[in-house]
Amino acid sequence: MIGSKFKKKQGNTTPGINTSSLPDIIFILLFFFMVATVLRETSLKVKNSLPQATEIEKLQDKSLVKYIYIGPPQDMYVKQYGTDDRIQLNDAIASIGEIGLFIESERAALRPDKRSYMKISLKVDKSSKLGIVTDVKQELRKADALLITYASMKREEVY
Repeated sequence: MIGSKFKKKQGNTTPGINTSSLPDIIFILLFFFMVATVLRETSLKVKNSLPQATEIEKLQDKSLVKYIYIGPPQDMYVKQYGTDDRIQLNDAIASIGEIGLFIESERAALRPDKRSYMKISLKVDKSSKLGIVTDVKQELRKADALLITYASMKREEVY
């Protein structure tokens, strides 16, 4: 009988890696990233360099805030819209007359008990003319959207 030179040890085998909890871990990571990721709501078609202010206040419930952007068109949209200040509602350039419909549709999307708390935040480019801002505010009054805020950047005080 020919014996082998190397013999396998019978009792000291390492157990395989337990992968039974791997799907649970992947699901938890997937759920975390779905909840933690913030998607961009609008792609800007107007320039939006905000003015600076010293007294600013953070908005509390951003789900109740609807944004109106005012400014000159981005460079890629100058041929299409010209160089004058434009109004952007969600993802589209709009006219003054469309603001009322925008307010109605945004109000309708909210729960009935939250509709009276809806705020309009005007994100106006610092180089924009005051005339278009006044026209937007007049349309907001007609639509009974009276809670208006102005977006700005915090000014760094230098002493």
